[in-house]
Amino acid sequence: MSGVQAVNGGKAVHGVQAVTDPTGTPVTAAPAAKGPAAPAKPRATTDTGARTEAAAGVITDARARIDDLDGRIIGLVQERMAVSAVIQRERIGSGGRRVNLSREMQILEHYRGQLGRPGTALAMTLLELCRGRV
Repeated sequence: MSGVQAVNGGKAVHGVQAVTDPTGTPVTAAPAAKGPAAPAKPRATTDTGARTEAAAGVITDARARIDDLDGRIIGLVQERMAVSAVIQRERIGSGGRRVNLSREMQILEHYRGQLGRPGTALAMTLLELCRGRV
């Protein structure tokens, strides 16, 4: 995590890595790794909705990949929140406003351009998560 430092010797606190942003404010990072999970034995219809064991195996593997991606996305969102807090703190400290609406419009347009209309909703959620953390 660029610009975010580990504290407590990098030890996990309640399953979450303790960190601070560059100003020393505590920030929650991605959950500490607990090692590889044992692959679940696929059950055709019950857990996956699949009708064959082969399809259930593919679905189970793909779900594990999605779970890994979700963990990484959450960690990146938490890092974004920490960086946003630094920006807001500096802007307010210099006499500016907490929110820069023209910058937020750029972000909304970027997400909409890359992901279509749902990208706008995603960007709005990110902006909401990152506001008011100062």
